[in-house]
Amino acid sequence: MSRHYPAQELRLVEFSWENPIDATFAKRSFTPDTHNCKKAPCPVPLIGYARISTEDQTALPQVQELRIAGCVEIAEEQASGGSRTRPVLARVLDQLRAGDTLVVVRIDRLARSLSHLLEIIERLEAKGAHFRSLQDPIDTASPQGKFTLQVLGAAAEFERALIRERTKAGLASARTKGRIDGNPGLRARDPAALRKVQLAREDGYMERLNETAQDWVPHVRRLRPDMAWEDVLRIVNGPLPRERQWTQSRLLRAVNAYVRDGFLPETVLGRAGRRETDDRLPAIVAAIKGADPEITLQAICNRLEAMRERTPRGRTSWQPSSVKMLLERAVRLGLLT
Repeated sequence: MSRHYPAQELRLVEFSWENPIDATFAKRSFTPDTHNCKKAPCPVPLIGYARISTEDQTALPQVQELRIAGCVEIAEEQASGGSRTRPVLARVLDQLRAGDTLVVVRIDRLARSLSHLLEIIERLEAKGAHFRSLQDPIDTASPQGKFTLQVLGAAAEFERALIRERTKAGLASARTKGRIDGNPGLRARDPAALRKVQLAREDGYMERLNETAQDWVPHVRRLRPDMAWEDVLRIVNGPLPRERQWTQSRLLRAVNAYVRDGFLPETVLGRAGRRETDDRLPAIVAAIKGADPEITLQAICNRLEAMRERTPRGRTSWQPSSVKMLLERAVRLGLLT
């Protein structure tokens, strides 16, 4: 059964009539897909994405084709194909897991430019997920699909090289004729031209944020506003190499941008409540454990040392026994179940 999601809300949910669906934290449990599989069950969850541009259009033909292809879940969105900031698509990409396959009817339902398409596929490959277009010869799970993708990537790079050469030739020709380089609208401080440049910069910034969203969005969504920004920052930076770590100002700017575009709720920007000093370390340890329930006590020790957190006795070196004690205390405080 397909589900229609508003542009500002997406939840990938379990298709089961027995288990109630938690409206806040909906867990996925895919049923095996037996469509188009020679051997049942098929182990690869297929996640469909259908997009229409205007309210006058209907996504029903896309939904039917995706359902026939075996998609266990289908997310629908109304948005322009030229826009790269689509909330439903962003949430689908964020919640896909290793082994999942994102399926569309045609490539233009996912992206209108080759660069955007390649960017999305690179993000999927980084998570171990795949991409398939039903009406185009692209399936990144197959050698033929990967080869087609490599050809498209080479064509895109060749196109960019041609554009650069034409731009350089056009500028050189303009200089010989006494023309001034640059955008005339910007030189004249035209509001429309300035607005266009500002939007382009914002789009570029959001694209860069999307590449790192998996590093900080889950922590911010889970910990704010219950935890102060300083502690959230420590937890975000804990597993990251030094060159990828965030400053508090950069993190706040990123969070504000995601709240503005509807990727995060406004509540994450609320003022953090006061917490007793003795409760701070249990809260941090509970946050680390909550992000990775399978994490070991020694791994939590390593994380706390990387965050430069001191033990309750003020030492810099952590022991698993200290972490175990803090976890038990977090359970008593209701910070961890």
